[in-house]
Amino acid sequence: MAGGDLDGELPAIRGGDEGAFGRWMAAAEPELRRALRPLAASVDVEAVLQEALLRVWQVAPRLQVDERGNSLLRLAITTARNVAISELRRLRPELSGDEVIARAQLKIDAGNDPALPDPHLRAAIAQCREKLPRQPAQALDARLLSGGADPDQTLAERVGMRLNTFLQNVTRARRFLLDCLKRRGVPVEEL
Repeated sequence: MAGGDLDGELPAIRGGDEGAFGRWMAAAEPELRRALRPLAASVDVEAVLQEALLRVWQVAPRLQVDERGNSLLRLAITTARNVAISELRRLRPELSGDEVIARAQLKIDAGNDPALPDPHLRAAIAQCREKLPRQPAQALDARLLSGGADPDQTLAERVGMRLNTFLQNVTRARRFLLDCLKRRGVPVEEL
């Protein structure tokens, strides 16, 4: 985690100091967004962040700090990911293409498992992305490059599409990628 231990604000946050929580949020937000990036194409990152931060504010007074540091940040990352996964399950109770791709991206981003990233999976995803039709590729690239930082309306305008057209193209890109990975023999149910 970047930037040092943010737990210095924790005593004031425990005392209900909103300013301390605001300073902590400003320092923690980039790391939280980075943690949610793999799920940004599947959930509303802004809503997930707001819900996660509200939960962290409520739990902070009872948080047990450990020697690893950044206890509140680690709690916030776990909370944000759990909120995002709950939102995915709410939106898509069946195993959806969005969830499969998000799981694959989480595995690729894991970095702490020596077996990851799987070069064959990475190659298969890259080859499938190269075969995307122009507009779905444009929409997906805009989403991925944004990393959840921009709302869909902004992304749609950026690539010269109406919002509905943009969302349809993102859905087409996801569906195409999932089908392409299946045809290549990637066991998408395990991702």
